[in-house]
Formats: sequence, C-alpha cells, structure tokens
Amino acid sequence: MQLSLSCRIAEGFLSKEEASMSFEELADLAVAAGFDAVCMRASQIGVQSSLDEIRAAKSIVDQRGLKVTMITGDFAVVYNNERGPDCLRDITPYLNLAESLGAPMIRVCMKTTADVQAAQRAADEAAERDLMLVHQCHVQSLFETIPDIKSRLTEINHPNFGLIFEAANLEECGQDYGPSVIQELAPWIKNVYLQNQRIHAAGEITLETWCRGPVTFDVCDIPESGGIDYSSVFDGLKQIGYDGPITVHQSAPQDGSQSVEESATATARFLRNLW
Repeated sequence: MQLSLSCRIAEGFLSKEEASMSFEELADLAVAAGFDAVCMRASQIGVQSSLDEIRAAKSIVDQRGLKVTMITGDFAVVYNNERGPDCLRDITPYLNLAESLGAPMIRVCMKTTADVQAAQRAADEAAERDLMLVHQCHVQSLFETIPDIKSRLTEINHPNFGLIFEAANLEECGQDYGPSVIQELAPWIKNVYLQNQRIHAAGEITLETWCRGPVTFDVCDIPESGGIDYSSVFDGLKQIGYDGPITVHQSAPQDGSQSVEESATATARFLRNLW
C-alpha cells in the first residue's frame, strides 16, 4: 500500500486556501507519521505557484524520499465550484505542474454535460504525457451517485480518465460504498480518498447535494468508530487487487483533542493495520 497524506491536513474543513504549516513542515510530518507520499493541493503548491516554489517543493519531497501521488492544481477544483471545470479547457498548466512534481495524476472537476467533451480533449493531452486525469466521487458534481459515475466514465471512455473513490461523499449522497460498489467501479479506480464522518440530524456541518438536498454530519478522525466502515472499503479494494495510492484526505483535527501530528500518526497506524 502506498499511503499518501493530503495537504488538506494543514487546512480547516471549510477554509481550504490558507495553510497552517509550510510544505517543508508538512513533508516532515508525513515522514514522521509513516506516510510514503503526499497529495498536493493548491494551498501549498498549485498552478499559481512560481517555478522557484515548485522546484523547492520537488526538492523537499525528494530529500525525504516521498512521492507526490496527485495534484489538485487550483482552488476552484478544491471548492468544486462553477469554475472548477475550467481546468479541463486549459489543462496544459496542470500537466506541467504534475510533471514538475513527478505526480502521475491530476484531479479535475465536472459540473455539466458540456464538460464531457472538454474532459475527453484534456485526457487526450494528458495521454501524450503519460498522465492521468481523475475525478472524485463528490457532491454537486456529475459524480454524485453510482449510476451517474458509471454513466459519465463510460461516456468519457478514455484510458487516461479515471476515478478517485471516496466513501464519505458517496455516503452523503445515500450511496453504498462497500465491496459490491467497488467491484462495479474497479475499472476506473486510480486513487482512494479517505475521510471520516458521522451523519446525523444535529451535525455541525451541512453540505448540499443535488440528489438528496442538505446532509448534516460531524467530522471525526479516521480511526474513530461510528463513521465510515473502513474494513468494508479495504475488503473491497483487496478483492479487486487495488494497488494504487490510499490517500488520507482529512482536514486538520476539529476539536483540539489531538495535534495534527498525533492525528496523522494514529491514522497511518490504523490504516496499515487494516491493510
């Protein structure tokens, strides 16, 4: 298992632009906590970054023996907003960034059916550079429900366009995320995001979905019980012979009961025991 730590660990749940630590600090944290790689986000390095900043980030991961599993190159994709699909219409800067960091994948965003052809063209360009475009299972996107996800990926029909499997967003949309679903999506799964939550009526966070309206939940650490059934997720991944990255896509601890370092270390230990 290639265990990857998302730069989201240095972000708040709803504030995704300001990092709470430098990239050097985050890379040191990843190594100390037992991760093999980092998943880059624009709060650290994105298409807005200078060449010097990008080269410095690459030097930091190289010196620590880390890999970069994927980039999310701008804030519009991070926020999944109406500008998120713009990256598909000018994918070159994102491919350049991925190549510079040695990342094999670029996360993209699709909101309307008009984005399908743009995704195909962008995937053609990615293929020329042996890179993969991937879309997360995500609320308020063309990738909310299992039927929609399968339909869009079949329509795009490109070997360089795949899926980031993410159980929490599927749960928010009332979808199963266990072994049978993973088997259905197996041909497209290129990355796996993990974040934990407990859905209930009095949850502190509310997210809107297109398929079932508002959903309320509390964020909790990945090792905590009562949220996502990670044993089921890992069973499904093992059954399909998944050998891609497992990415901890968890924001900084919310309640102050643990430091970022304690949370990351406990999460890495928990996941390696599951695998």
